Amino acid sequence: MNRRTKTVAVAAAVLLTLGAGGIAAADDAPAPAAASATVKEAAALTGTAKLYRPAGDDITFSFDAHLAAKDNQDPQAATGTFRFSHYKDGKGGYAVAKVDCLTTGGKVAVVTGVVTETDVDAFRNKRVGISVHDNGKRDRLGYSWVGRDTNLEVPPCLSSAPFETVKRGTGDFKVLPWQLEYPTE
Repeated sequence: MNRRTKTVAVAAAVLLTLGAGGIAAADDAPAPAAASATVKEAAALTGTAKLYRPAGDDITFSFDAHLAAKDNQDPQAATGTFRFSHYKDGKGGYAVAKVDCLTTGGKVAVVTGVVTETDVDAFRNKRVGISVHDNGKRDRLGYSWVGRDTNLEVPPCLSSAPFETVKRGTGDFKVLPWQLEYPTE
């Protein structure tokens, strides 16, 4: 037998063996009811972090945003909330937003939402956008209210690049990458 034929024969034997083992393993799998208890998501952004500021500002961002698998083609069907706050010397404020869009790609997420609770008038009932880079070492974050004209209306699913660095030891963001399904024809 030539080398190529031997390689194909060995590969076929390995695949058959693995296939038989896979069938045996399937018999040990949990019942379908238990498997359906697991919620599948198309995308997610979770976690909390404080931003780094050398002047001692206390700036915190927290996320609990999810896109269900059944809504994979519609990032504006995302659900959840996110919260941010900024305090220094006893002054500052907070806001809580209801998620209205979530997109992720690799370890980067963009989430937008309408502020539903706040003690800062400029945020009341406004859509804001936040971006996160979950790099595993020192996460990064960006937000839509940066620049000269911060009163712009933010469209769903948009924010600035993640330009801020989170405070060392605080970033635990988790981004579940979105796998958009493309039509085959």
